[in-house]
Amino acid sequence: MIFKVFYQQDAKEAPVRECTKTLYIEAISERDVRKKLSKFNYNIELVQQLSGAHLEYEQQSENFKVTEIE
Repeated sequence: MIFKVFYQQDAKEAPVRECTKTLYIEAISERDVRKKLSKFNYNIELVQQLSGAHLEYEQQSENFKVTEIE
């Protein structure tokens, strides 16, 4: 499954919409996403599963690139 993650670069940083970054990651569950990203010390705001038409829409964006993290 592909997930879209909204996050802040620093876990101590307060969430501010203008500073929110996104990344796409392949994982088996939201829990797996959070586990893979735990070593980066991100302040994760939202993990959203993408499928169907929503995934197709996101794939059309020039910013769509699935980040590979082991």
